[in-house]
Amino acid sequence: MTEGETPSQSPDLAVERFLRHLGAERGLSEYTVRNYRQALVEFAAWRHGRGGDARRWDGIERDEFRQYLRQLGRDGLGRSSIRVRFSALRTFHRFLLRDGMASPWSIRGLSLPRQTRLLPRFLTEEQAEQLLAAPVEEWRRAKTAGGEPPDPVPFLRDAALLEVLYSSGLRISEACGLRVGDFEEAELRLRVRGKGRKERLVPIGTPAVTALRAYAEAIGRPSDPQLPLMPDGRAPFAPVTPQTIQRRLKRYLAAAGLDPGLTPHKLRHSFATHLLNRGADLRGVQEMLGHARLASTEVYTHLTLDRLRRVYEDAHPRAKAAD
Repeated sequence: MTEGETPSQSPDLAVERFLRHLGAERGLSEYTVRNYRQALVEFAAWRHGRGGDARRWDGIERDEFRQYLRQLGRDGLGRSSIRVRFSALRTFHRFLLRDGMASPWSIRGLSLPRQTRLLPRFLTEEQAEQLLAAPVEEWRRAKTAGGEPPDPVPFLRDAALLEVLYSSGLRISEACGLRVGDFEEAELRLRVRGKGRKERLVPIGTPAVTALRAYAEAIGRPSDPQLPLMPDGRAPFAPVTPQTIQRRLKRYLAAAGLDPGLTPHKLRHSFATHLLNRGADLRGVQEMLGHARLASTEVYTHLTLDRLRRVYEDAHPRAKAAD
């Protein structure tokens, strides 16, 4: 690092190697890699501002981490943001230890703010149906509005992608990353690459299959199994991006009279909740979602238990005390 240069302006080779390891070897998403980069750059800048060597990752004392934790609290960061930063530091330290580039840190046992567990928001089954119908309805409205008829392909693609998200509970990055060969139509299933590049097979419902067929007929499905299943309209050999879907989703939510602030991930929440509401096995839902830990799936049982409690209180003669 040259004189006057800050840690964010000059690359730290150890950090760059770590980030390449996260993306290339562990298969973490660009979003996660970007968050970890930001966390490490911020920590290095904080140390540099206190007169420390921002490039020296060896011999960091426990008290230094404690001071950094207090600073993050003074800066008004939320619990989740603080935990993400320390998760990045811990993961980076394990990488350094593996390569013999650092001595053990005294970061273990540091008292971090407890994570607030929020119940996921989801659509009702009726709202999900309204949203899934919105792309085709939007195309029909635009077609009858006069002027030049709109290209149906983007609307058919969006309809197929929303159906896939809700039908199989995929993350948006997983859905956008599907290739032609991943759609095993005869078996009614998808081959999905999830976090850490772990593959799983998930079932796909008939409405989603129908939507994918309609989209394939509209674009002339290529036979190359490595091409994207749902390409970007402007770059047919590149997959549609999560950013494009998020932007277009707002349009469909508004058209369906739903909250335009809802994200594509809410379809994944809706998928899990609706399955459990209809009696699906928790382990099966875990496998379909690609959760490594059952605890990640169990959060949805709180939603279904709340529904059952309301049903009980409304129907059972002794659920409530007499007035």
